[in-house]
Amino acid sequence: MTEGTAEPPFDPLKVARDETLVRRRFWDKLRANVKRLPFLEHALAAWYCAIDPATPATAKAVLMGALAYFIMPADLVPDWLLVVGFTDDAAVVMAAIQAVRANLRPEHYDRARAALREEERAAA
Repeated sequence: MTEGTAEPPFDPLKVARDETLVRRRFWDKLRANVKRLPFLEHALAAWYCAIDPATPATAKAVLMGALAYFIMPADLVPDWLLVVGFTDDAAVVMAAIQAVRANLRPEHYDRARAALREEERAAA
């Protein structure tokens, strides 16, 4: 590294892998669990914030990492466990949201609520 340049706060290759994974699997995971998970509005708001061109790269990296954890089939607490299966996913998503709270705007939550209403209608 040359003097006067800063290292990126995140590994750009890992961020790119997380984003590819999330873009490919996020909606399927959401649709499969739309009626089971109370934190989906927050996860969707995180999604909309992460894909917003106005969101800083560091915030996008944090959110994509959390969303990648959410969609991974194998994680700390297996999702198939009733009641507790998604507690680790909720904790990771909520921690990421807290870390980038200033970047989440009301329109991200508006889009999340609208998308959830659409998904619930489609599931009915």
